Order: sequence, then structure tokens, then C-alpha cells
Amino acid sequence: MSGFRLLASWVLALALAAFFIHVTFHPLADPTPGYVKFFDLPGENLPFATLAERSGITLFEPAGRFVTGILEVLTAILLILPLSRRVAAGLSVVLTGAAVALHLSPWLGREIALPEGGTDGGAHFLIYVIFLAVSLLLLVVHPSARRRYGFTT
Repeated sequence: MSGFRLLASWVLALALAAFFIHVTFHPLADPTPGYVKFFDLPGENLPFATLAERSGITLFEPAGRFVTGILEVLTAILLILPLSRRVAAGLSVVLTGAAVALHLSPWLGREIALPEGGTDGGAHFLIYVIFLAVSLLLLVVHPSARRRYGFTT
């Protein structure tokens, strides 16, 4: 059972780390404009620009976007290290939970308006709900230090 938990912990941690790297740097070719935290111009990141516009809090864009991106990169690094994985999973729950909460607020909403018209159909919201579930699952699956090192009570 311990081997399965360790394997599941690695799979979930790598999936979360890849997600956080993807939304901050978008290492793939031809990124979707308006969704890359570190490379969008100020005012062009759709979720954060919408939050700043609808809430009237100008700290959301670009300062809030960069702080969130830095926290996501830090979380991705900590997820890869097994000793800090539980802390990183907790930080991941906070980050993805905050994103879900903001999507449920009247400031952002579940569907984000696209510049060319229409909405994203709630895809951004759904992705964060899924990764919130993955983060919570990692908190449960990752073996505790007592089990990892053979200490049982």
C-alpha cells in the first residue's frame, strides 16, 4: 500500500507542478493570449484584468498577478521535493481555492468574457476546481513522515 501511495504522490505532485508552471510561464509554443501570468502585458491577462476592472482594486493587475505567479512557481518547486510536498500541497490548496472563490465572486464569475466576444464557457473555472481536488487528494495520499521513515504508533 505504501508503494502505491508514494507513486500516487509523485504523479499528483508532478501534475500540479506542471499545471503551475504552465499557467505562469506557458512553455508550449503559441500560448493563449490573456492567460499567461508572467508574459502577458499589463492589463492583458483576462482573469486579473477583469478582477481589477470589476472590483475597482487596481492591485489585482499587474501586482496581484505577479505575486500569484511567484507563489505558484514556489509551490511547483516545493511539490517536486518530497520533504516539502505536504506544505506545498497545502499552499496549492490555498492558491487554487482562492482562484475558485474569486470565480464564484461577482467580480470574476464562472465564465470569463473573451476579447473577441463570447465567453470561455467556464473552462478556466473548471480547471481550477479540478486542480483544487488534485491538491486536496495529494494532502491525503502523500505518506506522512512517520510512515515514510517506518515510525508507527
